[in-house]
Amino acid sequence: MMSRSQGETADREFPLAELLSPDAYPLAGRSAGGQKTLIELKGASLGDGGFTLIAGPCAVESYEQYSETAHLIIKHGLKLMRGGAFKPRTSPYSFDGLRQEGLDIIARVKKETSVLSVTELMSTEDIGAVVPVADIVQVGSRNMQNFPLLRAVGGIGKPVLLKRGFGNTLRELLMAAEYIMKAGNPQVILCERGIRTFDSSQRNTLDVMAVPILQSTTHLPVILDPSHSVGTPRFIPAAIRAALAVGADGVIVEIHPHPEEALSDGAQSLSPDEFSAMMNDIGALARALDRRLS
Repeated sequence: MMSRSQGETADREFPLAELLSPDAYPLAGRSAGGQKTLIELKGASLGDGGFTLIAGPCAVESYEQYSETAHLIIKHGLKLMRGGAFKPRTSPYSFDGLRQEGLDIIARVKKETSVLSVTELMSTEDIGAVVPVADIVQVGSRNMQNFPLLRAVGGIGKPVLLKRGFGNTLRELLMAAEYIMKAGNPQVILCERGIRTFDSSQRNTLDVMAVPILQSTTHLPVILDPSHSVGTPRFIPAAIRAALAVGADGVIVEIHPHPEEALSDGAQSLSPDEFSAMMNDIGALARALDRRLS
């Protein structure tokens, strides 16, 4: 006869076993292969046990802004730089990116520095313009279930950073990754960027527990986005410390040379001084946890 404690344990674990069984994901699940997926780029990697920081502005606004930010992250030993040339915005009247001009700026700064580009692809129509410039192609939260786009990035031959939608479950995130992998691209990075809840104290509630739950289910790297979740620079260092402590493979964070002048997401972007202080702050924790920052 099953004891009460055994029965309670089985009941508590049932939803997790049902929704996040590795067997449900032939390609993304841990049953698809024993070792963790390693994303390797020139001078940067994800999934090798280190803690990788992807930093940069929400949007590419000018050559001067993007170049200045590139030199800032290089100063701190980082290689991966975010920055969107195409920006999905809630309001059609908001700045939505420089588009081709933005891609040209990314390409120019890449040529002049050692930074690698993480930039968003919003439409299959822009694959020919975005993919040659990007080192990692981002599929944003609003496009997490854009299935034609997921199939398309399955054929680009470059890593894809897939952000969880703010109204989507972890099962749906893994199924979206499965679409990309089934189309031929095994290089997928999962990103938890906060989910919409009843609580307005954060822009989106940061689901820190998504990291260990996903890591128990998939071999893909898992990172956090503290900027779009907590929504204010004040709490971003704490969110990054949490990401480190819970075992995330890295974070993607927004910084801007002049946040008060930013055309997109300035209110949640770290200033250069805040970014430098944050790097010093998390460096001590990384050393305590024997994790390498990159």
